[in-house]
Amino acid sequence: MIVVTGAAGFIGSCLVRRLNDAGYSDILVVDDFSRPDKMHNLAGKKTAGEVHRNNFVRWLERNHADVDAILHIGARTDTTELSTAIFDELNLEYSKALWLLCSGFQIPFFYASSAATYGLGELGYADDHALVPQLRPLNPYGQSKQDFDVWVLDQLAAPSPSVPPAWAGFKFFNVYGPNEYHKSRMASVIFHTARQIKASGSMKLFRSHRPDFKDGEQSRDFVYVKDVVDILLFFLENRPPSAIYNLGTGKARSFLDLATGTFRALGLEPNISFIDTPADIRDTYQYFTQADMRKLRELAGYQEPFYGLEEGIEDYVQRYLKTELIW
Repeated sequence: MIVVTGAAGFIGSCLVRRLNDAGYSDILVVDDFSRPDKMHNLAGKKTAGEVHRNNFVRWLERNHADVDAILHIGARTDTTELSTAIFDELNLEYSKALWLLCSGFQIPFFYASSAATYGLGELGYADDHALVPQLRPLNPYGQSKQDFDVWVLDQLAAPSPSVPPAWAGFKFFNVYGPNEYHKSRMASVIFHTARQIKASGSMKLFRSHRPDFKDGEQSRDFVYVKDVVDILLFFLENRPPSAIYNLGTGKARSFLDLATGTFRALGLEPNISFIDTPADIRDTYQYFTQADMRKLRELAGYQEPFYGLEEGIEDYVQRYLKTELIW
């Protein structure tokens, strides 16, 4: 049995779909299952059952012999949430509990970290374990992911290390794609662009508040969710060396490129203007991210090409966003 946590969410539900497409149906889905808008993400997918996240630790203690691997995608991901207690509970302590059980029961464990751990990118974007403790995230969400990465590396260095037989952490960069309809403000810029275009025929991007970036030239490493779940499946089936890996494309693209591509995918000429970045996120806003992907390519041996930004946008918009289909 494969366990997917956060299975009703954006990336988790796409992962369940990808597992189904690869022939897996003995999948236990774990989430809080309290939101009907998220439950739509699991419609039509083949699973073996569901367990509420609050009951999963106890379930795993009793049923560990049935579990072949855990893909721990579930997390609190709201970057505007300021309560560290929430992140400590859901992102840090919960993940620690799963890691320790997987170590004790020898269950492969793969978990979602985040590019939010890199902060402003002062140290670059290399997934070098030696750099991890020095990173300075910009918000409590990123700090919770950072704290768990550091804790994991401490477990490996302990005199009696607590290590699953196979594990990997993935620093997700800016993931976009189907099944993010429930994410509201935290949905991708592509999602918001398509919504704004449908409503008004135009798109408003955040104005730059830094002299070294022109309006719209803020850039991120945008990665299509179909690439993300392909890589997770690759690790599940091939078990490359255990490590923390970046998961982006290795190529930063501007928000102006992204918005323009969305207009094109909708068959429209771009109509883009700019507004001030909201004050509550302005001081913690990342102006540039770009994953160093050498470890995934060279150490893990993953050689498949990534969707280009325009290619990913077209697939997302044409196949899903136009009619809000679930993948």
